Amino acid sequence: MVGFVSICSRNATMKKFVLSAIAVTALFAFTTVNLSPVDSEDAVTFVIKNFGINTKGSINGLKGSIKWDASNPAASQITATVDVNTLNTNIEMRDKELKEATYFNYGKFKTISFASTAITATSVTGNLTIKGVTKSITFPITVTPSGKGYLFEGTFTINRLDFGVGASSMVLSDKVEVTLKVQTKP
Repeated sequence: MVGFVSICSRNATMKKFVLSAIAVTALFAFTTVNLSPVDSEDAVTFVIKNFGINTKGSINGLKGSIKWDASNPAASQITATVDVNTLNTNIEMRDKELKEATYFNYGKFKTISFASTAITATSVTGNLTIKGVTKSITFPITVTPSGKGYLFEGTFTINRLDFGVGASSMVLSDKVEVTLKVQTKP
């Protein structure tokens, strides 16, 4: 009988140890992680119709911080900027014109910024500031573990006129589709 009590006591101790190990692992697995976006050519891209043809481009100089809590996305925060001077549509003359006062006014507004105000597991809402004009936007996101960080992906459409970018035009669409494919690192 003494042997049976000793075995039961060891099993109870082992169960406590295993449960404690699981609890500690869960605690570390579900905590907020501080991340930085990795600037890359395809992190922030856009498409706009010009003369009915999809014109693609990218904006680099991505900087910011992401506090990500996978178990509680509502506790997460995202802030990011891109450098207007890096705007690239692969046509140098057009890129130069886009940086002038009529469009992005790089002389006065060096960056485009975003700051989240609400995050769920499937969407983000935040303030997008272009050319000194701030508008609230909401768009779907997917967040996938990737390497030591996460991959954040999403697409949204804005009206460029809402931000004072260019003027009304018969040949240039007002709608711009922006795609984010942002890899992060700790």
